[in-house]
Amino acid sequence: MNLSQRWHEARHGFSSTFWIANTLELFERLAFYGTKAVLAFFLAKKVGLEDEAGALVGTFFTGVIFFLPIFTGVLVDKYGFKKTLIACFAVFASGYFLIALAGMEWGNELVANIGAKNYIIAVLVFTAAGGSLIKPCIVGTVAKTTTEGSRALGFSIYYSLVNLGGSVAPIIAYYIRQDLGIEFVLVMSSITSLLLMVGTIFFFKEPSSGNDIKEERSLGKVFSDMITVFSNFKFISFLIIFSGFWIIFWQIFLLLPFYATDVLGYEKFEFLESVDAFFVIVFSPLLAILFKNWKAFTAMIVGFLLASLAWIIVGAFPTVLAVVIGVAVFAFGEATQAPRFYEYVSNLAPTGQVGTYMGFAFLPVALGSVMAGYLADWLRNSYMETSPSTMWYILSGIGLFSTLLMIVYDKLAVKKTG
Repeated sequence: MNLSQRWHEARHGFSSTFWIANTLELFERLAFYGTKAVLAFFLAKKVGLEDEAGALVGTFFTGVIFFLPIFTGVLVDKYGFKKTLIACFAVFASGYFLIALAGMEWGNELVANIGAKNYIIAVLVFTAAGGSLIKPCIVGTVAKTTTEGSRALGFSIYYSLVNLGGSVAPIIAYYIRQDLGIEFVLVMSSITSLLLMVGTIFFFKEPSSGNDIKEERSLGKVFSDMITVFSNFKFISFLIIFSGFWIIFWQIFLLLPFYATDVLGYEKFEFLESVDAFFVIVFSPLLAILFKNWKAFTAMIVGFLLASLAWIIVGAFPTVLAVVIGVAVFAFGEATQAPRFYEYVSNLAPTGQVGTYMGFAFLPVALGSVMAGYLADWLRNSYMETSPSTMWYILSGIGLFSTLLMIVYDKLAVKKTG
């Protein structure tokens, strides 16, 4: 498709609801990644949960956000996109503020009475539960508000905006942290979410279902699907192996901020967190053209390998420049493998069950987040002061070992055709 054809699709292939939904997504990602950029640092340095900040964020925030959509999709089906989005932004607005309260003087008494750890777990889970509603809503709206010819471009726009939010939000978070205090990054995310709720009420229109025939889903159906998927040992084995990628990815937010400030003496750690998303935006279109004829598995292995080796660069050269180069290499690997992951997963699903299995394809993100949180705390507490390079070599080792397991898995467990 040439540039003029793409422009024609952008003008005529999308409804106004498509653009409104993507605008909401952009600002929601600004709020989410702004919070994500500072959350572990906030819990460790401001709230005083130094030894377990990574585990708390990885398990009760990011892990919950990426696991619950399995269930929250049922709510979207039942109540519609608009009502669910309003609920999502309402929870986000109150949840971000409640997290910020833990770092404010006038929230000290409340937090002390409940206990800092108990309070943080409760508000993180509450916020993440609301946040889990966003993915089914926006992705579903994009699917319903595009034509057959514009759908690929529509999702391309959606993913570009997600990465744009991921690259810009940490930088905005830095200036808020510097000028007002780290807790006000969360307050700003709360205000942004409140404005998004108002915008949804007044501007978002429920997309028409058209002539789509969709199976009615229920919690019973979700649990039935879970039994189907989790009883498939080969498929679950793949999800566990691939979670290795997300274990090393989440360290950008869980380990890198502490390394930047405590080892490199670089206070603008948010700028380093934005490098990955920025280069994913830069690399993705080029790699889509260069590697379009590669098999999905080949692209995934090359991408996984590059992402794993990236942390060696960070460990070998304790400089800010080395971090930028290392994370850029990681982004190159991520942009190489990420678009092909779902293609590979669809090929693993049994005939006639692709839809069921694809609904669980993001479980490695949640599983990887949980493991990454505990790993980040252990690495920080064990090596940050004595041998910081070792942290990155261990991460690289985890990535390389997971890559090797992927190769073994593909050779032994995947049926070859042709």
